[in-house]
Amino acid sequence: MDFVLPHLLFLLILLPIFSIAQNNGNVTTGNFLTATNNSSPWLSPSGDFAFGFHPLNQTDLFLLSIWFAKVPDKTIVWFAKDRLDTIPAPRGSKVELTADLGLVLTGPQGDELWRSNNILRTVASGVMSDTGNFELHDRNFNKLWESFNNPTDTLLPSQNMDIGGVLSSRQSETHFSKGRFQLRLIPEKDLVLNTINLPTDFQDNFYYSSGTSQPSNPGKQLVLNQSGDIYILRDDNQTLPLRQGKPESAAEFYFRATLNFDGVFTLCSYPKNSSANGIWTPIWSVPDNICVASAAFAGSGTCGFNSICTLGSDKRPICTCPKGYSLLDPNDPYGSCKPDFIQGCEDDKLSPGKDLYYFEVLTNTYFINSENYAILNSYTEDQCSKSCMDDCMCVVAVFKDGDTCYKKKLPLSNGRVDNSKIGGKAFMKIRKNNSITLTDHRLPIPETKKKNHDNLILMWSALLASSVFVNIILIVAICVGVFSIYNKKLKTPMRNFGAVEMNLRCFTYKELVEATDGFKEELGKGAFGVVYKGAIEMGSSVLVAVKKLNSSVQDYEGEFKTEVNVIGQTHHKNLVRLLGFCDEGLHRLLVYEFLSNGTLASFLFRDLKPSWNQRIHIAVGIARGLWYLHEECSNQIIHCDIKPQNILLDNCYNVRISDFGLAKLLRMNQSKTHTNIRGTKGYVAPEWFRNMPITPKVDVYSYGVILLEIICCRRSVDMEKIEEEKAILTDWAYDCYREGALDALVEYNVEELDDKEKLERYVMIAIWCIQEDPSLRPTMRRVTQMLEGVVEVLVPPCPFLFSRTGNLFADQTPYIRKRLGNETETAKMVRVP
Repeated sequence: MDFVLPHLLFLLILLPIFSIAQNNGNVTTGNFLTATNNSSPWLSPSGDFAFGFHPLNQTDLFLLSIWFAKVPDKTIVWFAKDRLDTIPAPRGSKVELTADLGLVLTGPQGDELWRSNNILRTVASGVMSDTGNFELHDRNFNKLWESFNNPTDTLLPSQNMDIGGVLSSRQSETHFSKGRFQLRLIPEKDLVLNTINLPTDFQDNFYYSSGTSQPSNPGKQLVLNQSGDIYILRDDNQTLPLRQGKPESAAEFYFRATLNFDGVFTLCSYPKNSSANGIWTPIWSVPDNICVASAAFAGSGTCGFNSICTLGSDKRPICTCPKGYSLLDPNDPYGSCKPDFIQGCEDDKLSPGKDLYYFEVLTNTYFINSENYAILNSYTEDQCSKSCMDDCMCVVAVFKDGDTCYKKKLPLSNGRVDNSKIGGKAFMKIRKNNSITLTDHRLPIPETKKKNHDNLILMWSALLASSVFVNIILIVAICVGVFSIYNKKLKTPMRNFGAVEMNLRCFTYKELVEATDGFKEELGKGAFGVVYKGAIEMGSSVLVAVKKLNSSVQDYEGEFKTEVNVIGQTHHKNLVRLLGFCDEGLHRLLVYEFLSNGTLASFLFRDLKPSWNQRIHIAVGIARGLWYLHEECSNQIIHCDIKPQNILLDNCYNVRISDFGLAKLLRMNQSKTHTNIRGTKGYVAPEWFRNMPITPKVDVYSYGVILLEIICCRRSVDMEKIEEEKAILTDWAYDCYREGALDALVEYNVEELDDKEKLERYVMIAIWCIQEDPSLRPTMRRVTQMLEGVVEVLVPPCPFLFSRTGNLFADQTPYIRKRLGNETETAKMVRVP
């Protein structure tokens, strides 16, 4: 006993020394952590950061993560996720440091959940550093992997983000799945914020851009230093500060820059010597007002659908449901709102003549990019509210600019209070009493009072007798019905349109004759038919465009089936919407939504030149619509006749691509097809004449021509008004680009020249699109990304590979230049063998 006691005392003295030695941040291979409530993490040498399992609120799930160990709320700065989403770990999961794979996270049953990627050499050790970076090293202490290169939603001091880097927000403060917001460092625009359309990664327009880019000296890194300064580092190592303010002391404060779940990118500080009541203090954030900045053309905006965003004192958004609406998910205050009442044309008919609604008037409140199904000019405030009250489809009317009324339908998007625009009002239509007198078939059957035994016997006897009679009547009716259908089939050939008919209205020919007033007002004419203006009853009178197909066209019936099946299955904001069709006898008609601003041709080729920003918006809209047709709808679609006359504009000058009549479907396992020459003179790709397979690149060529027309506000071919060397726009545009004379291309217009960087980029994109070699043309996905500045635009080669080098196509040049004469006429040519 006398011998043991001194040894025990000696070991107790050494124990703190061993603990300090083990807390140097180093982890050797073979070590592991288990997901339990009392699991000890791997700490950095100072104890500032911890790597381990963080329990998720009131669940048996844990998050493999890194957090501030000395901050009371254990603020998380990194967590394990794959390319798609966050990886939660069930209780009993294990993370182990292995020599061949690095960090490996496995579930309780041993199934692999996550691993550190791209481990190319043997791992010797790991280290949790005092910067908050978890690193894997080989035996020579070279880094094989680090958490700093795989960021989630937070940057720490010394964690720099290179070009192409991305931060993704969470869904909420405590829900770590991927959210709707992204921060990216991209060429040309430097630092940007944008929303995405979950569950995809489709990116909306930027709602913030640092505007720090210089073509000759672009940014290469986003830097957050130890003093809390955040800046862009340029190629020449010059710094461009994003935050203006006095640097803080790294010895006194922790810093982090986080893309919050609500889309605000915020730099925060926390005093290291704070008591348990310390908080993270925002010291810089962007954008200044996210409610106003975010106005995506797709999706709900900063808050959910039908919700209204108000900026808080901390520059964070507050989302609230309007009166009469409540949260779709009560646990998500930033989510969508649903009406607590029933509104609709059919429901309103059940209480005719009653005063059903009242208005909740919201000042300086707007719903940007929500669908305006009606814009009423020269209206007073009273006329605006009355028009909405009398319209069963109207849920809100926004009155602004002193004389304009915007009527909107559900769902409402980008709702925000904007006090910088004084005088606007939103009239929200709310039902006074949600109890609707429904017809019997819509009411639940009330529970009847109990009857006496004799009454029950009498009732069931009567029912039994009447049921026999009803069955006889039913059998007779079925026989008559079957005979009538059989008789009709003998008279009318059956036409199978599949499931599309279920989503489209089938009109009778008589209905469309009445709707168009006997096909009185002609809107336009094409090779396959004439389009007339009409009005149909769909709850209220709705303007439509009725396309009456020519029976004399050889491919007439195939054309009709193509349009119905293709358009009926496509759904995109930049495509025209098909409402219904008529297939009766020899009559084939298509009924589209009516777009009041006409065609792109009438918009561009007029005396008053549209604004540069409007034209940019239109160019991007066309590109997105074609991208959808080529890659995102169920059957790949080649339009084959992209031209300004087939691009329509809605009330807000948003693009709607129309006329799929020439489209030829490609199945998903095909990439090329052969077909007869189709398209319109001036926009037809060269491969139509060279016996080459036709791919979506023919649409890319046509888009390139249209993009040049949008840039220049002139037709692709003009032999009468313009001197000969400028007559063919594609030739002249390339000559201007090659000679550095873009100012001449836009006729020295100040608005375009003030944005010369974008002007040059758009011209370069157009030249890539009109390459005679289809393999050199980008896809429409790539075109869209180049337009939005997401990817770099390289210097294009001369597009006239054949016609200017004496090759096969050169022999056709005079003929092709001749065929470019009238771009409104559909080409009727034969192939050049």
